[in-house]
Amino acid sequence: MTAETGAAPTRCGHVALIGAPNAGKSTLLNRLVGSKLAIVTPKVQTTRARMLGIVIDGNAQIIFVDTPGIFEPKRRLERAMVKAAWVGAQESDIIVVLVDAGRGVDSDTGRIVDGLRSSGRRAVLVLNKVDEVKRADLLPLAQALDREGVFDRIFMVSALTGDGVEDLKVYLANVLPLGPWLYPEDEITDAPLRLLAAEATREQIFRQLRQELPYSATVETEKWEERPDGSVRIAQTIHVAREGQKPIVLGEGGRRIKSIGAAARAELETILQRRVHLFLQVRVTENWTEDRERYAAMRLDFVD
Repeated sequence: MTAETGAAPTRCGHVALIGAPNAGKSTLLNRLVGSKLAIVTPKVQTTRARMLGIVIDGNAQIIFVDTPGIFEPKRRLERAMVKAAWVGAQESDIIVVLVDAGRGVDSDTGRIVDGLRSSGRRAVLVLNKVDEVKRADLLPLAQALDREGVFDRIFMVSALTGDGVEDLKVYLANVLPLGPWLYPEDEITDAPLRLLAAEATREQIFRQLRQELPYSATVETEKWEERPDGSVRIAQTIHVAREGQKPIVLGEGGRRIKSIGAAARAELETILQRRVHLFLQVRVTENWTEDRERYAAMRLDFVD
């Protein structure tokens, strides 16, 4: 795509979606793209890797960067996730800060505002989940954040219902830099299919296992085999940190891992629009959070 489409110039740029954990960044990305790219669960700190969602609006190509939640990290993996979020923000043309309207300004949001101020960056504020908050409570929240002096515009949306999302998209499309599109028109993400498949399974681990175990697990797509009938055979390994966690994932008689696999397979068949044969195994990989290769697979930097 050149910088001209007929008489209208094209626009293109990166828009980082940042916010505290569980602010709704992944839900908003999926809503904007119109397809399931990022995993969504009720648990905080679900997103690990930076993932691009590519949206066409008129003559603009908006490249959304979904980032991990920003919080006070304690472990190496958490530090890598927070670093990825800030790098995604600093490398983007526009920063969109999502705030859970029901939660208001918590310490994590305050940390984000301070980070923007210290870096000299301005942002667009999105108050999300407005469908869960009384209208009378939204204006004071918007005014309080506006007084911070780092936001150019404020939008009130519900990523879940779609209310207000179109207005946000149109605004972003109109303020992106002029320039040629960076991706083909039919491309909606830069994520490899192997990563999308691993994320689909990891989502089910978060949804079906209520203990803290999901944070100690990661999923690796080890084999991807295209079959003559058009289906695909996918083999994945679920890595857990301790021996005692393996039977939790397997479940009694293997019922839990079968349930995880069935749900992940159904999700993948929707995404890929074809039949999927998914095979899962569980492996104890002690200290996988200290393994550089695991970070590379998650598109994260191995940080000290």
